[in-house]
Amino acid sequence: MWGEEWDVVWISLQATGPFLHMGALAAVTALAWLVAGQVARAEKTRIQLMVLLIYLSVLLTLYFIPLSISSPCIMERGSLKAAPTIIGHQGAPMLAPENTLLSFNRALQRNVSGLEVDVTISLDGVPFLIRDRTLRRTTNVGRVFPERQYDDASLFNWTDLSSLNAGQWFLKDDPFWTVQYMSAYERWSVGNQTVCSLEQMLKLAARSKSSVLFTLRRPPPSHPHHHDWVNITLDSVLRSGIPQRQVMWTVDSNREMVRKAAPGLQQTSVQKLPLDTLHHKGISRVLLRYNQASAQDIQLYNENNISLTLYWVNEPWLYSLLWCSGVPSVSSEAPQVLRKLHYPLWLMSPDEYCLIWISTDLISFAVVLGIFIFQKWRMSGMRSYNPEQIMLSAAVRRSSRDVNIMKEKLIFSEVSNGVSSDDTFTENGFNYYTN
Repeated sequence: MWGEEWDVVWISLQATGPFLHMGALAAVTALAWLVAGQVARAEKTRIQLMVLLIYLSVLLTLYFIPLSISSPCIMERGSLKAAPTIIGHQGAPMLAPENTLLSFNRALQRNVSGLEVDVTISLDGVPFLIRDRTLRRTTNVGRVFPERQYDDASLFNWTDLSSLNAGQWFLKDDPFWTVQYMSAYERWSVGNQTVCSLEQMLKLAARSKSSVLFTLRRPPPSHPHHHDWVNITLDSVLRSGIPQRQVMWTVDSNREMVRKAAPGLQQTSVQKLPLDTLHHKGISRVLLRYNQASAQDIQLYNENNISLTLYWVNEPWLYSLLWCSGVPSVSSEAPQVLRKLHYPLWLMSPDEYCLIWISTDLISFAVVLGIFIFQKWRMSGMRSYNPEQIMLSAAVRRSSRDVNIMKEKLIFSEVSNGVSSDDTFTENGFNYYTN
């Protein structure tokens, strides 16, 4: 999983790059106080030069690093396209058990444009919805069929599947910490969910006029429907009564046969294929992971009337970034979160960003220069005092600034002369060297 998620680091930099730059510049600018003090106090010219060169190198890098920062949200406001439509993956799995009728209804209540599900075929040829290979996580199969709980889900017939509870696990595990906000009736509804068939979900989508996107897992070789799995699924789609234009067909096997039997289905690819291949196969939609499509890919698909859907987009910052990129639709497990976003989290024109960049650099340069000048003036006063004058400071009334400077001079003088605190004593308000 981490192998797939590392790309999110680079993607997140596109969303946060301008703000990280300003934060880093503020931190390095504040560091000028310590650097200037070190340079002013150092006795050796080599150390002064080394510290100064390192600091200035870092500072200059930060001044010009915006030249390499690119973000889709740095654009003219008039170029912003409509918000990506949201497809509920497994319904609204944060609000109800995934792949259940309750979850789909919750998603439709959030005005999603479609539903995305994972389909498996039962032993007696009924397509049903489940994401995992087994039934252990999302049903009570361990209690009803303990000896079969590790079996592939496709090795159960529909009668056995219908007898399983698909909601109690949600109340028990509370995977998204939402159960505490449910009413008694809502908990009762969640706790009485059952395994949902593909046909049941399609009928619900037909009534709500929502599109359907599903991925189909082929049964194992020992399964009686290992060879006719596509035909069985297509029959369920046609039997449900849902208009063909509302169904996105992703199964690549026997695609030509499916196109002839149901020409109205939206042929969808789950691979990044050349445009010529997509047009040859009659594919009008592409479903890809959010890190598989670059800005150039998004533009290319839009220019060639290929509708792109990216999955799974659950965070507002990522949704906002894809919105600026011009992505037409996303699949999400958190539609209730994304629906609250009515505008990208941030958006600025190139001229605005250039003005912020130059202003930040100029302010930083002025502050750094002022700090170095002040530190040089502050430390220059130390050279006008010798150790004997500093030792007599206890008896002579001086300004606080002079006293502080003399104390610092005393410290450096003791270090350079090998004098420690044990080499001095106080008598009648005067400090003396024992040597």
